[in-house]
Amino acid sequence: MARQIFVNLPVKDLQQSIGFFSQLGFSFNPQFTDENATCMIVGENIFVMLLVESFFQTFTPKAICDAQQQTEVLVCLSADSRAEVDTLVAQALAAGGSAPNAAKDHGFMYGHGFQDLDGHLWELVYMAEPPQ
Repeated sequence: MARQIFVNLPVKDLQQSIGFFSQLGFSFNPQFTDENATCMIVGENIFVMLLVESFFQTFTPKAICDAQQQTEVLVCLSADSRAEVDTLVAQALAAGGSAPNAAKDHGFMYGHGFQDLDGHLWELVYMAEPPQ
């Protein structure tokens, strides 16, 4: 069985976060969605649990980081093309996110990213197939 990954992120306003990521084309599993949380489907085995801060706090004794001021994690997703990287960043900006860095072209690898409404950093990267 393939391993799955569930990234858990605290959010201030769950409905705003759902709206933001919906505009980027992500869908959500209604079976794992209520007033405290939702399960965003990123890929076949990749999920992001968006948890209201007070609910997120029940899973850890540590303080929740203010992602607008500090970085707690960089989530990096692969893309199928440079165009997909640019499209997702453009969609994030149109949905109210920001782009804290400029796109980077390393020849074999192209990347850009965005900051979501809660300050979480999402990197997007396209890696070209190496020449044969």
